[in-house]
Amino acid sequence: MAVIHHRAHHAKAVTLQSLSLHAVLSPNRKVLVVRSRQQLHLLVHLAAAVQRQAVPHVEADKTMAKIIKIGTRGSQLALWQAHWVKSELERVASQSIGYRDICIEIIKIKTTGDQITDRPLSMVGGKGLFVKEIEQQLLDQEIDIAVHSMKDMPGDLPEGLTVGAIPVRENPFDVLISRDNLCLDALPSGARIGTSSLRRASQIRHARPDIIPISIRGNLDTRLRKLDAGEYDAILLAAAGLIRLGMAERITQYLDENIMVPAVGQGALCIESRQNDGYISQILRQLDERVTRIPVEAERSFLKRMEGSCHIPVACFGKIVENQDGSAREQLILTGLVASEDGTEVIRESLSCFLERDGKELPEIEGASQAAQSMGIRLADLLLMNGADQILENLKNS
Repeated sequence: MAVIHHRAHHAKAVTLQSLSLHAVLSPNRKVLVVRSRQQLHLLVHLAAAVQRQAVPHVEADKTMAKIIKIGTRGSQLALWQAHWVKSELERVASQSIGYRDICIEIIKIKTTGDQITDRPLSMVGGKGLFVKEIEQQLLDQEIDIAVHSMKDMPGDLPEGLTVGAIPVRENPFDVLISRDNLCLDALPSGARIGTSSLRRASQIRHARPDIIPISIRGNLDTRLRKLDAGEYDAILLAAAGLIRLGMAERITQYLDENIMVPAVGQGALCIESRQNDGYISQILRQLDERVTRIPVEAERSFLKRMEGSCHIPVACFGKIVENQDGSAREQLILTGLVASEDGTEVIRESLSCFLERDGKELPEIEGASQAAQSMGIRLADLLLMNGADQILENLKNS
């Protein structure tokens, strides 16, 4: 039995009838079933005739590529992050049965945070200023995946959405870029430091009460131009964005957690998806990085307990380190901070725990994540008990 594509039959139906062939159309109407060598011989000649008439030939059994749409902001950094996720998904898909024919598209979405350029975002209020519109398109199934900077994510996700993957984290710290290449301690009294973050401004005021934080908005290029033009003596930025865009040479000083506690999730990406989309969830799991997810889960649990967003002076940073006693056990260290807007009050605490239970290691992501989330809640409660609740209440009423 031989098979001839239906398109040839459709193009030459009259010819088939004139040849009095007993060819039958299969139930799925995609192929002709030929039941004799003579019929096959005649149809081969017919197919050649069809080709000479330039009738397009389409493989009927070719699997249609599945289109996966990634939603992202349209900034230079956001697009870099989305394209990185796209390339990682394509790499994983090429090695995974069932995903090799995917076609990934990037969809740019404008958010509320992108549209507000004339005032500090802390004055606008609300949560998720850089993610709401993207999440809505995810819920509406206009896109399949959303790529965010984790530090832009509020503590709670909309119902029906989940963090499908947290890939490997870039440098999580803040950096100082100064016009005269001066470090923080060397900046002159009265120096003007540009930042759009209350968290950074309050910690800078606490470390150097004699310098002046001033609001700055715009993308990285815009902020660097303002610095170079003399509008500021220095600016504060996240290290991750500069590194990802190839601008690390502009960094004057890295400010680790002993100088400035980073924002929750800083340096990490959040790849968000729908909870009920098993096809997407399965491939995203292959991008998830355990040593990133566990600390970030702890940080986000802290933020949720604080009922905070990225636009209040709340900070938390977690890291996994090897135990100093020489054993193979991993230790999670979590540092949290709440500060008043003027930097005069700063409450900072740290907790640590081994990622084990009943003497057994917890290499599985589920058990370790649960331990990390519990630790984040305990750290938040400790800060609230030590006065952070009053600082946050004063901030809300100011």
